[in-house]
Amino acid sequence: MRNDKLLNYFHLHFIVFIWGFTAVLGALISIDAIPLVWYRMLIASVLILLFLSWKREKLRFPPKVIIGFAVAGVIIAMHWLTFFGAIKVSNVSVTLAVMSTGAFFASLLEPIFFKRKIIWYEVFFGMLAICGLVIIFSFETSFTLGIILALISAFLSALFAVINGIYIKTYKASTISFYELLAGVGAITIYLAIAGKFDAAFFQLSSSDWIYILILASICTAYAFVASTYVMKWLSPYTVMLTINLEPVYGIILAMIILGDSENMSAQFYYGAAIILATVIVNGIIKNTQQRKKRRLGHT
Repeated sequence: MRNDKLLNYFHLHFIVFIWGFTAVLGALISIDAIPLVWYRMLIASVLILLFLSWKREKLRFPPKVIIGFAVAGVIIAMHWLTFFGAIKVSNVSVTLAVMSTGAFFASLLEPIFFKRKIIWYEVFFGMLAICGLVIIFSFETSFTLGIILALISAFLSALFAVINGIYIKTYKASTISFYELLAGVGAITIYLAIAGKFDAAFFQLSSSDWIYILILASICTAYAFVASTYVMKWLSPYTVMLTINLEPVYGIILAMIILGDSENMSAQFYYGAAIILATVIVNGIIKNTQQRKKRRLGHT
């Protein structure tokens, strides 16, 4: 059991590294956030459907369960829309730094969904993360809209992780992922159809955009989405959210290497980002120490 948890923890870190690269792809792809997410979810849902057909997985569930999957799918679609929207109006570094506040949102949402007490140090570190966010807000005023979108995205990401933490106890990761992606792309399709956005220009993408989108949909979505949902069987939603908060570390480094000068920020930005990331790391250390103490007491 311990080895399984350890392997899945390392697997999760690899997935988070891929997600860090996802942000860079979002900056490299020239189209807007809405068509970007539509293409991503459509291609990924088709790939997962092919995988499910090959594995002959069961796809029939009670309507109540499918509705639950659909709600989660709309939430993850909104998360991606605000995430890529933030990248488009600011940059990768700002978006990923603000996304680290997701652990704070998870610490507030988990007690509601899982009926556990609020842990004081989770809230304390969450407030410190907010202080780091305030510093970024104060000195990066030109990126205010991006910061707000990224903050909304962080909340939606935490909400999605908590909801998926419930479903993964009963259903397979690949099946959950398929219905969630299908619901998400369905919701965006309805919006695009009503808004009259499906014109010839919508389907005219450059060759580089097609390459980046295919990488985004296959490796960064179909694979990473199913895999991240699977590891929730072994890890708590808060641990998942905590690890996901290392995405800025991977993503910002990749962005600085690949995107160059567009990712250079003020010193104050890095102070604020450092505070947010430090709270994530220290919080994780304290949480692991507490869990070890509980295990020792359980054996005595």
